[in-house]
Amino acid sequence: MGVISEPLTLKAGELEVGLAPRIGGSVSSLRWRGIDLMRRLSKEDRDAGNVLGVAMFPMTPYANRIAGNAFEFAGRVWRVLPNNPPETFNVHGSGWQHAWTITQVGSANATLSLDIAARPEPYSYRATQAFAVSEEGLGVTMTLTNTGRVSMPFGFGLHPWFDRDPDVTLQFQASRFYLEEPAGVSGDPVTLPPELDFVGARSLPGGWRNNDYGGWGGEATIRFPTRRAGLRIKADSIFRHLMLYADPTKPYFCVEPQTNASCAFNRGKWDDAEEGVIVLAPGESAAGTVLFTPFALEI
Repeated sequence: MGVISEPLTLKAGELEVGLAPRIGGSVSSLRWRGIDLMRRLSKEDRDAGNVLGVAMFPMTPYANRIAGNAFEFAGRVWRVLPNNPPETFNVHGSGWQHAWTITQVGSANATLSLDIAARPEPYSYRATQAFAVSEEGLGVTMTLTNTGRVSMPFGFGLHPWFDRDPDVTLQFQASRFYLEEPAGVSGDPVTLPPELDFVGARSLPGGWRNNDYGGWGGEATIRFPTRRAGLRIKADSIFRHLMLYADPTKPYFCVEPQTNASCAFNRGKWDDAEEGVIVLAPGESAAGTVLFTPFALEI
């Protein structure tokens, strides 16, 4: 494939999606009818290559944190490196911190790929993101393949960022709530209490929230009344968890579909379907699709 310049823009109908492959294989914008429905990557952050300023980045070969930067699997201790200072623990794996390769591109679709060989991290894997833009919305299919020599636990997810408008609301159904421990570590799950659920559309919490919602129903709806638009997120059943990050001092929030529970690798419950860890033998793959569908709000 010849050289393809960035920014890369995919279009279909009234939907326009920007991609930034070199900045962590990220989405740089999602605009519908001229309305931003994800936080747009600024020129300053683009020029700086700042992946923490994008609209959405991939989480692979696992989602969220590994406490202590180590876990036990198959009779061995596997160690990872801290990767997001000043945080002390590894967060979101390695995929978001590498440039991805464009392997296929069209006016409304593109595929990005990433190959990682173990050392110093324990994982060897190939990841792809297939983006498909239609009049319905944006579909992102993630595929993760174990290219290493031994079976390993894996996970993956997407990390979108949204503008925190004063009147924004969030709605989704889940059954478990993972308590937060120091340093952003996810603790034990509890039955989701009514005061913490989002079964009905409600405003973002007024206090800090950085929690994994397990038993996620696979759908979430964000409404931006001031923008007269909303966004529905619908994920395949492999995505059992939804992470909510909402800091009232920040102008953004995050709603992250992911396969594995945060810190699931530390708990080591490899056969627990609720934890969502995917053990892949050498050469095995796992895949899942998330669809982002814009809609109009009648005010």
